[in-house]
Amino acid sequence: MRDTIITFKNIKFHNYNFEKILKKLNKGGYLVAPAASALNNISSNKPYYNSLLNSDIAILDSGFFCILLRLFKNKEVKKFSGYLFLKKFLDLNFDDNTSFLLIDPSKEDAKENKLYLKKKKINNVINYVAPIYNSNHVSDTRLIKLIRKKKPRYIIINLGGEIQENLAFYIKRKIKFKLSIICTGAAIAFLTSKQAPINEFIDKIYLGWFIRVIYNPKKNLIRVLKSIFLIKYFLFK
Repeated sequence: MRDTIITFKNIKFHNYNFEKILKKLNKGGYLVAPAASALNNISSNKPYYNSLLNSDIAILDSGFFCILLRLFKNKEVKKFSGYLFLKKFLDLNFDDNTSFLLIDPSKEDAKENKLYLKKKKINNVINYVAPIYNSNHVSDTRLIKLIRKKKPRYIIINLGGEIQENLAFYIKRKIKFKLSIICTGAAIAFLTSKQAPINEFIDKIYLGWFIRVIYNPKKNLIRVLKSIFLIKYFLFK
């Protein structure tokens, strides 16, 4: 399968392998991995849609979205989830001078995520516990001051979809030096085993959603049901 850009509602999805995505990411900017349940909201959530339009790399996180692209657009695409990207990324060998900033939803998450990176021999890590952001207008001057002071090479945002992308766009507009931002949300919680026990096989056969529903049906069943309505963008032009 050759590398291609898949355009959906003017959002450019990179149908690339890991090496090519990483090469582009290292030039700076932010990567997004929108779930089907979030993509379903692009017509009603304008700030989120705008953050996807302005992303430097969008990857094909959703298996259902890939199926729709194949069925309705005749596109030859391959799913590449945020989980798999982050797993491969953190498996790289970074030197001690490569600095990371993790933006986490809680102190507990920050502690577990930092410990996971330490196990991966990544020790130059700063954690920042995010406040509750206004989804329509993300702003965080304290975070911007921290970034300007510490100048991390990579920022990994571990927040929920439709917020983390807005935050990445906000950071990109405020920070002028080169840095790379990774918006993979709950992916790191799969790696630390705080959330559903997803592995590469489960991810490959498109059953991550099923494991998540079993693990936390109250939270994830609604997301799955919302994802189904993504089909409206393919049925109604």
